[in-house]
Amino acid sequence: MKSVLTATVKRLSLIYRIVIVLVTTVLIVVLFPHTRHGEHYDYKVGAVWRGADLTAPYDFAVMLSNDEYATEQEAERQKAILYYRVDSTAREQAMRQVESGKWKVESGERKRLRRQVDSIYRIGYIETPADGLTLEGREVVVLGGAVGSMHRSREFISAADLEPGLLRDSVLVPSLVLDEARTALELDSRLSQLSHTSQMVMAGDHIVSKGEEVTEEKAQVIRSLEAENDRRFSDNYSLAGQMTGQLLLALIAFVALYMFLKNTRHSILEDDRKVLFVMLLILLMSAAEALVVRVNVDWVLLVPLCIIPILMRVFFDMRVALYIHLTTVIILANLVPNSFEFIFYQLVTGMMSIIAVRNLERRAQFFTLALVIFGSYSFIYTAGVLSQDTNLLALSAEKYLMFFLNGLLTLMAYPLIYLFEKMFGMTTNLTLLELSSTGHEALRELSRRAPGTFQHSVQVANIAEDLLGELGGNALLAKVGALYHDIGKVRNPLYFTENQNAGFNPHDELDYAESAQIITQHVTDGLELARKYRLPSEVQDFIRTHHGTTYTGYFYAKEKERHPDGGFDASLFRYPGPRPYSRETAVVMIVDTVEAACRSLKQHTKEGTDELIDRLIDGKIEAGQLNNCPLSLGDIARIRKFLKDKMMSIYHVRVEYPKV
Repeated sequence: MKSVLTATVKRLSLIYRIVIVLVTTVLIVVLFPHTRHGEHYDYKVGAVWRGADLTAPYDFAVMLSNDEYATEQEAERQKAILYYRVDSTAREQAMRQVESGKWKVESGERKRLRRQVDSIYRIGYIETPADGLTLEGREVVVLGGAVGSMHRSREFISAADLEPGLLRDSVLVPSLVLDEARTALELDSRLSQLSHTSQMVMAGDHIVSKGEEVTEEKAQVIRSLEAENDRRFSDNYSLAGQMTGQLLLALIAFVALYMFLKNTRHSILEDDRKVLFVMLLILLMSAAEALVVRVNVDWVLLVPLCIIPILMRVFFDMRVALYIHLTTVIILANLVPNSFEFIFYQLVTGMMSIIAVRNLERRAQFFTLALVIFGSYSFIYTAGVLSQDTNLLALSAEKYLMFFLNGLLTLMAYPLIYLFEKMFGMTTNLTLLELSSTGHEALRELSRRAPGTFQHSVQVANIAEDLLGELGGNALLAKVGALYHDIGKVRNPLYFTENQNAGFNPHDELDYAESAQIITQHVTDGLELARKYRLPSEVQDFIRTHHGTTYTGYFYAKEKERHPDGGFDASLFRYPGPRPYSRETAVVMIVDTVEAACRSLKQHTKEGTDELIDRLIDGKIEAGQLNNCPLSLGDIARIRKFLKDKMMSIYHVRVEYPKV
C-alpha cells in the first residue's frame, strides 16, 4: 500500500511539473506580438555584409527608393498636359480696371495701358498653375465646348513674361484659366502608370558577398527582397502555425534544460518549489521583454535579463545559472527581432554577471555587478560599431543610456532574492552570512544561558566548515547549521554536561528514562525555537538530523544494565530523527559526536584519539545513520583523517611549565 501511495505521489508531482512547463511555454508565446513578415536580414548601409553570400532565391523586382520614386513623380508632373478653359469676360474686367479712377495715372499713360491690354488679350493671357507646376515648355489644351485644341505654353502670355507693375499685378485677369479638375485627372492618370520598380533580379543572381560593403544600391535590392519575402509570407501566413512552431521551439529548449538538470542537478527536478521558482522567474523576465517589444522594439536590451543568471547563481550554482540563462535567451531569440545580436549581447553579459556574482557576500557587490553589466553591454556595442562602420562616429548616446538603465534595473535582484526566499522557502548565502554572525538573537541567548553548549557549537561549526571546504560541499551552510544545531538546550541547559560547572548533576534525581526524555527533547525544543526565530528550513534540518535516530548513549546503556533481558521501552531513549540526508548534515552529525567525545577525554593521546574517532564513525555506519546521505567510502576515509589531525591540533598535550 505504501509503495502504491509513493508511486501515485511521484506521478502527480511529475504531472504538476509538466503542467508548469507547458503553462509557462504557452504564456511566453502568447505574450509576445506575432509579426507577419518573412525573412529579414541584418545589415546597415555603409557597413560590411556579415552574413553568407546572398543570392536571389526567386525572381523579384527591385523597388525604387523613396527618393527615386519622388523624382520620377516630379518628372511626370512636369510633363503632364495642362487643361485650360477660356474666360471671355477677362478683357472687359481688365479694361474696367484700366478706366477705374483709383489709379492715378495721366491720360496718355491710360491710353498706353488700353493698347497693351488689348494686344495681350488678342494673344491670350494664361494663368500660371500652382502646386509647383511650371508653364515653360509645357503642352496645354484649350477647351472650347466639347472639344479642345492643343497648344504650346509659349504661344500665350503669362505673368512671367511681364515686368512687375500695375499692368501685371493689378489690371490683368487670366483669359485662359486652369481647369484644375481635368488637370488633376491627367496627373492621376500619369502617376498611376508610373512603375515602382527599376529592374528585375532573376533567381540565382548574386546580390552581395560576405565582407562586401553594403552600398545604397545593394541595400535597395535587399529591401526589395525583404518586401518580396513579406508578400510571399503573408500570402501563406497562419497565426496558428506560427504559434505552434514557436511553442515547439520553446519546448525543445525546455527539454534540453530538463536533460541537463536530470543528469547533473537532479535535486532541482525533485523539488516542486524549485521547479516553480525557475519557471516563474523565466516567465516574469519574458513578460517584461514582451512588454518592451510591444512598446518599442528598439528598447529590447533595456530589460535586465541578467537577473535570471544572478538569481540562479545565488540560489543554485554557476552551471545551473549558465544553462538556465542560455535556455531563456534561446527561447526569447525566436520571439524578438535581430536574434543573432540579441543572443550575443545576452549570452556574453550573462556569463560576465555569473562570474561577478561568484562570491556574493556583501550588498555593495550588487553595485559592482551593475557596473560589470553596463560595461559588458557597452563594450560589445562599441566593438560591434567598429566592426561594421570602422569608426566611432556612428556611436549613439541613447544606446549607452539604455545600457546604464539596464544596469540600474539589475539592482532589483537584491529585493527579489529576499522575496523568492520567503515565497519558496529557499536559502541563499546572503541569508546564511547574516545567520553566521554570533550576534544573532538566538545565539546570544544560547551564549548567555548555555555557555558550554555555545562554545561546543562554535567549535563544531568551525571544524565542519573546514571539513566541507576540503571534502566539497556547502561549507557556509554546514557552519550555520552547526551553530544552531543545539539551540534547544537553552530550555534545560543544566541537564547537559557541558553546562554543569558546580558539581551538581540534576540527572541524579531522575530515572534514566526521564533523563533520556529531557535529553532528546532538546531536538524538539530546538525546532520550536527555530520557528520562533524564523530560521530557514535548511538550517532546521541540522537540528532534526544531528543525532539522527541514535540512542542517548549513557542512559540507554544504564537502562540496559538494569534490564539485561530488554524488558523496557527502547523508544524512550531514541532521538526522533530523521537520519542525515545530505553531505552537510552528515558531516555536522559526525563532527558533533567526535568533538563532544574528544572534549570529554581525560588524556588526549594520538592513539586514544584515533581509536575513539574510528569507533564513533564506525558506530554511525553500523547503526545505518549514514545510509541516506551521499557520502562515499572515500569521503568517510577523508573525514576520519581530517578529524584525527584536527582533534590532535585542538587538544594537543601541552608542556607542563615548572613552578616559579
